[in-house]
Amino acid sequence: MTPPRADPAPRPDESCEVAAQRATLLHWYDEKHRTLPWRGETDPYHVLVSEVMLQQTRVATVERYYGPWLERFPDLATLASADEDDVLKAWEGLGYYRRARNLRRAAIVARDRGDGSLPTSASGLRELPGVGEYTAAAVASIAFGERVAAVDGNVRRVLARLFDVADPKPSWLRNTATRLLDRDRPGDWNQALMELGATVCAPVAPRCGECPAAPWCRAKASGTPEDRPARRERSAGRRAVLALAVLREGARVLLRRRPLGGLLGGMWAFPERELPAEAEGQAVGEVAGRAALAMAEELGVAPCGVPELLAPLEHRFTHIHAVYLPCVVPVAARGAGDENEAWVEPGAPSELALPTAQRRLLERLAEGADA
Repeated sequence: MTPPRADPAPRPDESCEVAAQRATLLHWYDEKHRTLPWRGETDPYHVLVSEVMLQQTRVATVERYYGPWLERFPDLATLASADEDDVLKAWEGLGYYRRARNLRRAAIVARDRGDGSLPTSASGLRELPGVGEYTAAAVASIAFGERVAAVDGNVRRVLARLFDVADPKPSWLRNTATRLLDRDRPGDWNQALMELGATVCAPVAPRCGECPAAPWCRAKASGTPEDRPARRERSAGRRAVLALAVLREGARVLLRRRPLGGLLGGMWAFPERELPAEAEGQAVGEVAGRAALAMAEELGVAPCGVPELLAPLEHRFTHIHAVYLPCVVPVAARGAGDENEAWVEPGAPSELALPTAQRRLLERLAEGADA
């Protein structure tokens, strides 16, 4: 591993070099950028939707959601007036559902402004719920042409390699990105850096031979591209074992709306309870079964059969590796519950927004697997 280097100071001839970098990279972007549904978009709301969807989500996934989202919520006013359940349902499968709730809240705030539109500056956009520094800069530069640099993970990697910096600090990244920014085409420049990082200057095995910035790349000259920036140690996240109560009455099963705060807030799911880690041992069926029966009792549903443990499901969140132990409990019919309760038939169309693991379990039940 090559030792870290101090953040470099500008060289005397840097202004000419920067001008050449801008011209070269923008020409490359014009010629080589990917064709994406939001590419070339200047409608501020459309740009905001694409940037929020792209946070921590693969481009290929966002491509499937972007068009349908705009068909359902074509403008700020439509999104602001939409029911949150409808918004979460449209977002279903994209993950990080707080983004959807914040996007709707941002639309409400923007709608209630004097002119009913999005703020036109990065500083104004930062005041909207869920809009951080990067998203505000991206929208302001792309939609409004504001001369503000947008630094995401791709840009961080490109700049770290361009200047051979192992641990680029936020202030250095911000200052460097601002100094390099093309003042005539700030939105295209920001997208060019992102595109370079996403397609050529990749985290592993960067294609330096194809890189338009190779002549100026100090990491390439030093042989350190794959060491820049230095890799951060990531936590594997804690392992959580959770019993799922699949309370079945005839062909229907019970779902509950999760509390608005916390993980998967506002979505519909099977009742769950976290179990001790040792529950994954030999007595897992018994432990999960007792938990499912206890949840049925708490919900006022009378069991009328023996719990049956299904095959486990696993899902990884940012900081949690969840292991779900679904347990089917036949229950007696009862009257309707509160507004946070819904009886659904697996396989039947539903407008309820479900987390990925819960949807997979419903599909499994519909297919008769393990049942």
